[in-house]
Amino acid sequence: MRFFEDMEIGARRAIGSFTFTADNIRTFAAQFDPQLFHLDEEAGRKSLFGGLAASGWHVGCVCMKLLVADGQRAMKEAMARGEKVAVWGPSPGFRELRWIRPVLAGDTVSFSSEVEGKRISDSRPGWGILQARNTGTNQRGEQVYSMLASAFVPRRPAEHG
Repeated sequence: MRFFEDMEIGARRAIGSFTFTADNIRTFAAQFDPQLFHLDEEAGRKSLFGGLAASGWHVGCVCMKLLVADGQRAMKEAMARGEKVAVWGPSPGFRELRWIRPVLAGDTVSFSSEVEGKRISDSRPGWGILQARNTGTNQRGEQVYSMLASAFVPRRPAEHG
C-alpha cells in the first residue's frame, strides 16, 4: 500500500468486478436483508426494481471485499520489489452512500476508486486522512453505486542517516 505523500488527487484505479447471481443475491439477503424483493424472483418483478434485486448492502460489501483484495495485491507486489509498504489505518467513516440503480440478477458490476481529497490529521500528525469516491458501474455503463470513504493513511517516515 502507498504512503499519504504518494496519493494524488484525481488518481483512479479499477478494483475489480463481480457478477450478482440469483443464488448469491438470495444467500446474502436471507442472512442480512431478508426483504421479499431480494429473496423471491416474482416479488422482485412486481416491485419497483422489476426483477430480483441485490441488497444495496450486498453491493457495498462486494465493493469492500474488492478494495481489500486490491490493496493486498498491491502490497504483495510492492514487497516483491523491495519497497517499503504503508500499513493503512482504519476508516473514520463514510458519507454520501448512494444506491443509484438496482443491481439485478445477472448484472456484473465493475468497481473503481478515485482520490477526491486528502489532508494531514490534526490529532495524529504521523497520519493523513484520504477521501476516495468508490463507485460501481454495471455492464451497460450505468453507475449503480457510489460512496465517499475516508481512511487513515500513514505519512512517509523521515529517512535518517
